[in-house]
Amino acid sequence: MKRAVALMLAVMWITPAVAMAETVKLGFVNSITGPEAPIGENLSNGVILAIEDLKAKGIDVDLIKEDDTGKPEKSMAALEKLATRDKVVGIVGPYTSATSNADAKMAERYKIPLLIPAASKEEITRQNLKWTFRTSGTTGDYASILIDMATKLGSPKTIAILNENTDFGVSAATSAKDIAAKKGIKVVFEEAYSKGSPDYRSTLAQAKAANPDLVFMVSYVADAILLMRQSREIGLSPMAFLGAGAGFSVEQFAAEKDISNGIFSSTQWTQAVPWSNSKAWYERYEKKFGKAPTYHAACAYASMMIMGEAASKVGGDREKLREALNAGKWSGILGEVSFQDYDGYQNQRKAQMLVEQVQNGKYVTVWPTELTDKKPIWPFPGWTK
Repeated sequence: MKRAVALMLAVMWITPAVAMAETVKLGFVNSITGPEAPIGENLSNGVILAIEDLKAKGIDVDLIKEDDTGKPEKSMAALEKLATRDKVVGIVGPYTSATSNADAKMAERYKIPLLIPAASKEEITRQNLKWTFRTSGTTGDYASILIDMATKLGSPKTIAILNENTDFGVSAATSAKDIAAKKGIKVVFEEAYSKGSPDYRSTLAQAKAANPDLVFMVSYVADAILLMRQSREIGLSPMAFLGAGAGFSVEQFAAEKDISNGIFSSTQWTQAVPWSNSKAWYERYEKKFGKAPTYHAACAYASMMIMGEAASKVGGDREKLREALNAGKWSGILGEVSFQDYDGYQNQRKAQMLVEQVQNGKYVTVWPTELTDKKPIWPFPGWTK
């Protein structure tokens, strides 16, 4: 059964449009409002493009959207509504690690396929849950690509880790600490700060006093900008600032040219990658929405394409959809996607990570070398006056 489904689904993204007999009813949970809305907007936009492309393939999606405002309790209520009252066959979302971790357990309870597009907390897919699948890479992936790059470009001996005290932040910090130890890099400062604080100067001053070669940070948009502004104020200037995606990977951050230049950020997709028609998709997105897409948009697009195509093949049967997601392979703007069990993960995509760097207010892909469009600025160039 599994092999047959795999063969059926392996070419989904490259087959011509075919007529579908019925509408596919799906759910989408996202941070449409609330503090994470700036990144949530990218997910929503990615899904809009996916619905357009599914329709072009003859797949009519009846999409029911729910706003969880980034809060786990609202996200769980949204999933319950979609699974019971709306009777969708599958759900894409939510965005944050905290909401995704909560919804994963709800998906198991209601036996409904949940495809998580962008949340990266490692534990989400390490709970032996058979109804949750994840397109996004993990926090281990985020930290590994950054620290690996740093050891290739320089010879860092020490690292400071600053992370928000959320599911995402704690998971990413733990991953960075473990990977640094394997690379022989000593953690000389580590602190989990309260998200949304108005002042991080004391924390940053302590980090500066530790004189780290690398500073690894984990936060969403507002805090990412404030952390860098206050790093400039106190003169924190390591060999490199490493941002674990999220708030360090969106246009709002890059636009702050006086504090963003030279900052590295891990990512799962850029227009520079040779997968499918990534550059054309980037240009299409930019034309439609008036801004460049982030990896969140690409992951949401890919997730909705996968969910829509798989659901159209199995009708409204949730169990068959779960089997299809478990067995299938897809090729698209994220490269080849399949959901695997490995290293304690279940139904997890092995993501090819990349590193972007802000150069003169723009993101450029700088790592790995075979996928780059520009050379990295190394070491950190210092603060401009």
